[in-house]
Amino acid sequence: MRSRRRLPGFLLAVPAWLWLLAFFVAPVLIVFWYSFGYKPGLFGTHANDVLSLDRYAEVLTPTFFDTFWNTLWIGVAGTLLCFVIGAPVAYWMALKAPARLRGLLLALVLVPFWTNFLVRTIGWLVILSPEGWISHAMQAFGLAPLEILYTRPAVLFGVVYNYLPLMILPLFVAFDRVELPVREASKDLGATRWRTFWRITFPLARPGIVVGALLVYIPLMGDYITATVLGGAKGNMVGQLVASQFQTAQNWALGSAMAVTLILIILLSVAIIAAALWLLSLPFRLRNRITVEGFAS
Repeated sequence: MRSRRRLPGFLLAVPAWLWLLAFFVAPVLIVFWYSFGYKPGLFGTHANDVLSLDRYAEVLTPTFFDTFWNTLWIGVAGTLLCFVIGAPVAYWMALKAPARLRGLLLALVLVPFWTNFLVRTIGWLVILSPEGWISHAMQAFGLAPLEILYTRPAVLFGVVYNYLPLMILPLFVAFDRVELPVREASKDLGATRWRTFWRITFPLARPGIVVGALLVYIPLMGDYITATVLGGAKGNMVGQLVASQFQTAQNWALGSAMAVTLILIILLSVAIIAAALWLLSLPFRLRNRITVEGFAS
């Protein structure tokens, strides 16, 4: 029989790699190259005939540094809020809700994604305004009107609403993969529900928690629509500055330097958080290792 000639398996990934190279790697490299240039005159956008680090020096001024710090604060707080709200919801959907309703519940989580991002954010603009229904309800009970719009908390409301499904879905998948016999075995061995959750369910769901945190934190840090609509001057984020430099000021060199600095801050903060979580989990892993070795001996 004539043997069939098989193509290498890695060729299946070539379209995906080409897509990433064309629409992710190449644009990032172009932005990185522009960040070493300058704005040539009033009507020019960028020039790279003279390379320098002056744009990065402009980015690190106190004016821009405050905005970067505000963005980092909103990114971390928004991710934590999404986890605190999304984890119980995902846990209930995966382990407590009836199996016949899980598809419907997942669809309800995804319903906001069927609406335009800007439209959803404008909806919160209406809700949080002093003339919105929440403010009217507060005034009906004798309270002061709602004065939260164009502040940092308003931006937090917006980002949590917009990015919460990105936290719920990975957590749902992670909790759903924790098989029932594993949890029942823990209970049969005398563990309480709380101990079963922390020693069995939570460690097995850790990959989903990491994925959900990254899916929320990374796009949240670059979000500028929510900050523009709900934040005003007090909720300003780096994404607004980058967009304004490219669209309004036409200073692509400075906007590129801001974008590169934002990418570095995201990578550095993710590395710091990962290292901190590893150090915090180290005592638990050592205790488990000692327990297993002691049982084996």
